[in-house]
Formats: sequence, C-alpha cells, structure tokens
Amino acid sequence: MPVHAWRFLPIAALLITTFAQPAFADDWETCAKGHGDDAIAACTRAIKSGTYNGKTLALAYSNRGVEWKAKGDIEKAVADYDEAIKADPEQSAAFNNRGIAYAAASQYDKAIADYDKAIELNPQYASALNNRGLAYSNAGQQQRAIADYDAAIKIEPDAIRLNNRGNAYAARAQYDRAIQDFDGAVVLDAKYAVAIYNRGNAHFAKGEADRAIANYDQALAINPKYEDALVNRGVAHEKKGDLDRAIADYEQALRINPQFDSAAENLAAVRQERDRRGMLAERMLPTFNCKTASRAVEKAICSDPDLARLDRQIDDAYKAALAQRDRKTLASLREEQRDFIGTRNKLFGRPDYNLRRTMEQRLFVLRGLTAARN
Repeated sequence: MPVHAWRFLPIAALLITTFAQPAFADDWETCAKGHGDDAIAACTRAIKSGTYNGKTLALAYSNRGVEWKAKGDIEKAVADYDEAIKADPEQSAAFNNRGIAYAAASQYDKAIADYDKAIELNPQYASALNNRGLAYSNAGQQQRAIADYDAAIKIEPDAIRLNNRGNAYAARAQYDRAIQDFDGAVVLDAKYAVAIYNRGNAHFAKGEADRAIANYDQALAINPKYEDALVNRGVAHEKKGDLDRAIADYEQALRINPQFDSAAENLAAVRQERDRRGMLAERMLPTFNCKTASRAVEKAICSDPDLARLDRQIDDAYKAALAQRDRKTLASLREEQRDFIGTRNKLFGRPDYNLRRTMEQRLFVLRGLTAARN
C-alpha cells in the first residue's frame, strides 16, 4: 500500500495598503477601498480621466492591479503594476504587489527581485519581507526564507509570519522548532486553524499520531470544512490501524470536495486494505461459530489461533479433495471425515490424546489425497 503523502499549507500573505484619497476624485474611494469589478471600473475611470499623475496615478494602477490579481488575471495585474512603477518608481507597494503576482505564477526569481526592490525602498516593509520569505520557501531556499521571516517578525510579530516560518523549519525537518512557531501563531490567534493543522503535520512527522489527530480535531472544530485536515487525520488514523475512522475522514473530505484526488486515492487504498484484513481474519477463524460452540474441543480450537488455523486448513483441504473425487470415492471420503471429527470430539480431554498432532496428521492425509491426483 503506498505511503499517503501529506503536505504543509503555507499561507499567502495578504497585502492591504491604505492610500491617500484626494477629496476631488469621484471614483477614488471606490478605486482605493472597493473590490471586484466595481473597483476595477472605478480605477479605470480614474486613470482615463487624466486628473491624476505621478504618485496618485501610480496608486490607481496599483489598486487596479490588486483587483486583477484577486480575479486570477496575473497578466493584467502585472501590466498595471508595470504602469504604477513607471508613474512612481519609488512606490514600494507596487514592487511588492508585482512580486505577489509573479509568485502566484510560480515565477519566484522575478518575485524575489521585486521584493528586493520594495525592501530597498522601505527596509521596514514587513509584508515584503514575509512575501520574499514565501518566495524563497517555495523555491526551496528555506534558510533564506527563515531569515526573512525573522526580520518581518522582529518588525511586526504576526500569526501568519510565525506560521510561515514554522513551515520553513518543518521543510528542514526541524519539527520541534516548527512546533514552537505554530504554538506562537496560535497564541496570537487562537482560531488560526491553518497553524493548528500545520502543528498536527509536524507532530505526525515526528511519529506522534495521537498528538497529530488532536491538532486536526482542533482545526476541524474551528473549520469543519477543512478538507486537508480531514485527509491528514485519515492518514493518522490509518497509521494507527484504525481503518474505519480513516475511511470516514476520507469520505467526509470527498463530500466537501468531490474532486479531491488525494482523498479519493486514499479512500480506495484503505478500503482495499480493510477488505484484505477482513479476509485474512476470516481465514484465521475455525469453520464453526465460536459464539455458539458448546463442545470442549471446539472451545479449545476457538481459544488457540494455531488450532483455529489448522481447522480452517483441514476444511480447505477436505473440500479440495472432494472436488477431485468421483462418485465411487466421494462417500468413503465423507465417511472418513465424519470419523475424524467424531473421534476428535470423543477423545479430546484424555491425557493420551494430542489434538494438535491429530489435526496435523489429518491435514497431511487430506493434502496427500489432492497431491496424488495432480
């Protein structure tokens, strides 16, 4: 059965920048504070009006870029940040925002270059430091990421930044140090489900399945639709051998998101494993119902896994031998089997009767009958 992958979920830092609002601009407030299509339209009218120039025009372009980025149109967002930077090359927010857009497109080198410029213009720009840390982390440069998170947290402690630094430590397999940061994030924001989830991941990586499950429980209490927490809790339950709970978690994750491939793959695998274990367990049971067993010999077989296994093997070998008999020899084989069971029931308990040896001898004889026919 494949090992189920589990992942950390870094939180993209959100930049919220408040700009000065010229009182004479009819569309300015919507452009600066609005969201979605209304904000884009207002910014577009403001830009086309020709009223703005320099820093103010740069802010309009930058604000519209933020909205294009939120809509997932990275190309238009970058184009607006380009215009903002042309209008005001000293606007650090435009460089930071363009970096966020490049990072969303996985162009981490370009993103880092823009964050570098934003930080050069404003060395105390904590959001840009955090964002550059995210870019370094996504590019696999965890030590540089940690240095940036350190600087950002020193300027302005924040739960998101602590969580991000925790992820960077976890990526370096420094799980105890990661847990410290996740703890710190939760101290700052007790409802920060992602930090709690990531703390669960770190505990799981340390082999602490119970502590991982406790954290996933806590994250799900805050956000019952946290599908990643459901899947990872399922993996932890599976690790503990609790396949029924694992299945329940995977099924719940798929109810929330029917397109969650990892949940579907894990569910199929664990169901197959449960069926396999069930068949193995059934094969280890004797051929009769132990709950209703009344004979001393049957109770002895039920209480001993080796005897139960022998009873099942004898039954399998007997059926295999029956399948190879013709009509003339079927009756005699059935009579022999009845005699074996009758003698077993009668003699069990006597000092000179060895049940295990007798069962092994019967199994040998039955298998010999099959072998002789092949």
